[in-house]
Amino acid sequence: GGAGGIRANGAEDVAAIRAATALPVIGICKVFDDRFPVYITPDFGSAARIAGAGAGIIAIDATPRPRDGEPVDRLIARIRGDLGREVFADIATPDEGRAAHAHGATYVATTLSGYTEETASRKGEGPDLELLSALVAAIPAPIVAEGRFDTPELVAEAFRRGAHAVVVGTAITNPREITRRFVQATPIGS
Repeated sequence: GGAGGIRANGAEDVAAIRAATALPVIGICKVFDDRFPVYITPDFGSAARIAGAGAGIIAIDATPRPRDGEPVDRLIARIRGDLGREVFADIATPDEGRAAHAHGATYVATTLSGYTEETASRKGEGPDLELLSALVAAIPAPIVAEGRFDTPELVAEAFRRGAHAVVVGTAITNPREITRRFVQATPIGS
């Protein structure tokens, strides 16, 4: 459809996508554990699995929240050094973005704005464009807009604000949400 890259979860999906395209693949490995809020590639083992499956870029939760794995700075260093992969840092605040960049992340993304305890109030309608603007102004690295981008107009606004790229997820990958949006926009949904 014209995408410039694909973000995918799990070694099996990463391997299937890698086999089908030469586009950049941003791999994540969701590991859920009720004891820890961090589940997006929380440790080196999960990063190694998706790197082995063919992801050239490894996305991690780069917030300082508790995780079952090494601290963010060490995880970034190991992904870059041991695996030879670029790091895509999912963050929720400008301070987290600056820290991830200082630790060596190649990309900094607004992915977790609205999804951490500290930023839950930002999860209203639409993406956190203010965070995007703050990161673009503060960090000399590619800033990626992600989280609640569900219209082409919002994607265009992110690029106007200086985004290097925009990740669109649920709006194109979740049939239930796509259907719900269409129903809500018709007389049936009123």
